[in-house]
Amino acid sequence: MTPEAQHFPPAFYAEVKTPIAVSSDSADPLYRQLRQALEHQILSGGLVPNLPLPSSRELARELGLSRNTVNAAYQELLASGMIESHSRRGYFINTQMIGKRQPRGEATPAVGSAVDWSRHIRPRLDETMPEITKVRDWAGYPYPFVAGQVDERDFPRLGWSRALRDALDPPHLFYSVRDSVDEDDPYLVETLCKRVLPTRGIHAKPENILITAGSQQGLDLLAQTMMGADTCVGVENPGYVDARHTFVRAGATLRPLPVDENGLVPPERLDGIDLLYLTPSHHSPTNVTLSGARRRQILAGARDAGALVIEDDYDSEFRYRGKPTPALKALPDSEHVIYLGSFTKFLAPGLRMGYMVAEAELIAELRNQRRYKIRHIPGHPQRAMALLIESGQYQRTISRRRTQLQRKWQVLTEALEEFVPWEIHCPPGGVSIWVRGPEELDCVQLAAEALKAGVVIERGDVFFDDPESNRNYFRLGFAAIKLEAIRPGIRELGRVIAGLPS
Repeated sequence: MTPEAQHFPPAFYAEVKTPIAVSSDSADPLYRQLRQALEHQILSGGLVPNLPLPSSRELARELGLSRNTVNAAYQELLASGMIESHSRRGYFINTQMIGKRQPRGEATPAVGSAVDWSRHIRPRLDETMPEITKVRDWAGYPYPFVAGQVDERDFPRLGWSRALRDALDPPHLFYSVRDSVDEDDPYLVETLCKRVLPTRGIHAKPENILITAGSQQGLDLLAQTMMGADTCVGVENPGYVDARHTFVRAGATLRPLPVDENGLVPPERLDGIDLLYLTPSHHSPTNVTLSGARRRQILAGARDAGALVIEDDYDSEFRYRGKPTPALKALPDSEHVIYLGSFTKFLAPGLRMGYMVAEAELIAELRNQRRYKIRHIPGHPQRAMALLIESGQYQRTISRRRTQLQRKWQVLTEALEEFVPWEIHCPPGGVSIWVRGPEELDCVQLAAEALKAGVVIERGDVFFDDPESNRNYFRLGFAAIKLEAIRPGIRELGRVIAGLPS
C-alpha cells in the first residue's frame, strides 16, 4: 500500500460514501453514466489520488447497481487511462492524467464565467505592504538559518505527553473537555500568576490575565478592539512585520520610529500616538535590548500623553550574558502597559498558546471579543500546560533550551567573525542574529543564491518601513538548525557572499 493508504484500516474504505448518482430514466446506459460520474469526480478532485477506488462490490452495494455494471464502468476508465490496476490492491487514479483532461461533456470554463470573487472579498488595507515569507520546505535544506522555528528534538515530548494524559484524568478531565464559554482554565491562570510572571517581575491577579492562541491573537484582539481609522500606532523601524499588518488591517495609521543599539529611540513626547508597540527585551529583528533609561522615558511619556504601550515579550528567557532586563510591565507606573507573553516560542511554535496581562477592564472587554471569534482556547492543552508548569518541567525546559541556544549562539558568532567579511554586532540574547551588510549588498539576491547552496537565510528589507532603501540586511535564526551544521553553513554562506558581483 502507499504510505498514505497505510494510515487507514480496511473498514475505512467500506464507509466511504461516493457522491455519485445514476438514473435508470436516462437514455445512457447505467455503466456509461457511472463511468462519466467517476471521471468527473477524478478530474474535479472529489476522489483522493493515493487511495484505492471503492471495490466493485462496495460501489455496487452503495449505488444499488449490479457488480457487472460497476465492472463495465471501471473497464472503460481503465481503457481510457484514467485509472490503473494495482495487483492485489485494486484500482487507483492515474495521477499523470489529472489536469490533462476535462470531465466528459464539460468544456474549459470561459474567462469571466466563474465567480467574480472581487465582488465578495473586501480588499485588504495592507495588501501593498511587504510580508515575511518563509522557505516552506526549510527543514529539507542542510543549513536552515530560519527564525521562529525550533529543533523538534529539543521538545519535551515525555513531559508534554504526561501532562496531556494527566489532563484527561479526574479532576482535570472536566476542565479539559468543558465548554468554558469565555473563561480560561483557572489552574493555568493561577500557575501563571504564581510561577511564571514573577520571574519577569510581574505581579498580577487572575482578572488581569487572558489566555490567547499565541501572541498574534493577542495583537489581533487589541487591534480590533482599540484601533480604527482615527488611531495612530507607533512602531519600531525596523520592526515586527506581522504586527504592522494586524494594525493596518484594523484601519490604524503607523508612525515608524527609529531603532539603534539601545532599542527604540522614543520621541520627546508621545502626543499624537495612541498606542506604542514595542519588543523591548529582544527587539525584533535586531535583538538589541531597550535600555533602562528609555524604558522609564517611555512610561513617563505614555502617562503624560494618555497613550498605551503594547509590550511584546516574546523570548525574554533567552539571554546568554548578563541579567535579563525587567519587563516594562514590572516597572512603576506600568498601568498603561499591555503585556504579551508566549508559552510556545521556546516549547514549540505549533502549540499556539500565549497570554496577555493588562488592567481588568480591558481584559474583560477582550474576553468578550474573543468569545465571539473563537469562544476560548481548547481546554485540554490549557490544563496540560498548567500541569507542565506545576511539575517543574517548564522551567527545566527553559533552562536546558537556554544552555543549548547559548552554545549555538557562541558557535554562530565565532563562525560569522571567521567567514563573513563584515563586522557584525551580536547582542547577547534572542534566537537570531541581524546582519547589516555594505550598502551595495542586495539581500534578495543573496537569499536566492544562498538557497542554491543549501543555506536558508531571511531577507531583512521587509522589516523596514521603506524596504527598497534597506536591501543590505538579512537575518540568521539559529534555534532550529543543528549545532554541528552552523559552522559549515556559515562557511558556505561566506563563499556565496564572496561570489556575488561587486
